[in-house]
Amino acid sequence: MTAGSDSKRSEDTPPHPTVSNLQNEIRDLSETAQQLLTDKLLLESEVSQVKKRASRLEEEIRNLRAPPMIIGHLQDLTEDGAIVRSSNGTVFLVSVNPRIDSSKLVSGCRVALNQDTLSVIEILPDSWDPLVITSEIIEKPEVSYEDIGGLTEQISEIRETVELSFTNRDDFKRFSIEPPKGVLLTGPPGTGKTMLAKAVAHSTNAVFLGLVASELAQKYIGEGGRLVREIFDLARKKAPAIVFIDELDAIGSKRLDGATSGDREVQRTLMQLLSELDGFEPLEDVKIIAATNRPELLDSALLRPGRFDRIVEIPLPDEDGRLSILRVHTKNTPLSSQIDLKEIASKTDGFSGAEIKSLVVEAGVSAISNGRKKISKSDFSKSLEKVTDGRNGDVTDNSSGLYD
Repeated sequence: MTAGSDSKRSEDTPPHPTVSNLQNEIRDLSETAQQLLTDKLLLESEVSQVKKRASRLEEEIRNLRAPPMIIGHLQDLTEDGAIVRSSNGTVFLVSVNPRIDSSKLVSGCRVALNQDTLSVIEILPDSWDPLVITSEIIEKPEVSYEDIGGLTEQISEIRETVELSFTNRDDFKRFSIEPPKGVLLTGPPGTGKTMLAKAVAHSTNAVFLGLVASELAQKYIGEGGRLVREIFDLARKKAPAIVFIDELDAIGSKRLDGATSGDREVQRTLMQLLSELDGFEPLEDVKIIAATNRPELLDSALLRPGRFDRIVEIPLPDEDGRLSILRVHTKNTPLSSQIDLKEIASKTDGFSGAEIKSLVVEAGVSAISNGRKKISKSDFSKSLEKVTDGRNGDVTDNSSGLYD
C-alpha cells in the first residue's frame, strides 16, 4: 500500500469523539429528560384538576336534574317511621333515611322530604324571616362611650341597668334579685339614643340586633308576632345580645276598644312583644333597649317594672353638653386657632346632637370646597347659618307625657 492511499484513508475516517464531548452530550440529554419529566408531572396535575372539575360539574348537573324536595316539619316519631307535616299543611306517616342521626330528629325540626315518596331525606337548619336576617346585626359595634358627648348621667344609668347584668351575674344571684330586662330611652330626635345603645353593646361585647318597630307591623294576621318571636329566638342563639327597637310607639301605642282590623294586628304584635319581655321563656343574656320620642303614646303594660325596668330620659343638650359634643366631633378635625368651640356652643341653643354633628360636617365641606387645609371661623359661620335655616321648627321634648 502506498503512502498516498494511507493519506486518503485517514481523511475518510471521522475523528473519534473526545471524553469532554461525550460528557456534554450526556448532560444535555439528562437536562432534556428532566425537563420532559417535569412537563409530564405538570400535565398529570392539570389532568387531575380537570377530572376533579368535571366531577364537580357532573355532580351539579345531577343535582339540577334531581326532583325538588318538599320542606316539612317533624311532629312525632313512631316505630314505623315519622309523622311529618308538609308545607301545605297535610300530615303524612313516612319513612326516614337511616343515615340521619336519630338524636337530631326532635319534634318541630325542619326536614326535607322526597317529592315522590315524602321520605325524610335530611334535617334542615332553622329558618329565619328575611326581615330578621337583614335587620342590623352587628357582632361588635364600633361606637364607644368616648364617641358620645353630653350624656354622662344617662350613660351611667344605662350601664347600671344593662352592663352590670352581663358583667356581675354572680352578684345578682348573691343578692337573690333578677337582673333588669330592658331600658326605655326617651327624648327628641337626634339626641343619641341609637348611639347610646350601640355603645353599651360595644362595652359589653354583646351582639347588637337593631330594627325599627314599624317593620314589625305586617299586613297578614300573625306575621308581626312571628317576626317578634323569631327576632328574640335569634337573639337567644347569639347571646349575649342586645335587641334595640327604635320608634317603639309604632307598635307599642295604647290599646283602644274601637280599633280597626289593622290596629288589632298591631296590638297582637304588641302582645307578642309583651310575652317575650316577661313570658314563660327567660331572656337570660338578652337585654332590650327601646327608643321613642313619643312616650306619652305608649301602652301602660310596656312601662311596668319587669319589662322596661328603667326609663332614661335624654333631653336636648345644654351648653356644656353641646360643647362636649363639639369636642367629640372635632377631635380629629384640623381647626383654625381662631375658632372658639365655647362660642359656637353658646350659639347652638336648642340644637340636638345630630344637628351639632351636621354643623361640623357642613363646616368641613365648606373648608374643602374652598381649598383650605383647616376649618376657619367663616366656615363655621356659614355652616351655622345653613343648619339653622334647615331646621324645621323647634324640637320639643315630649317625655313629660310619660309621667302624666
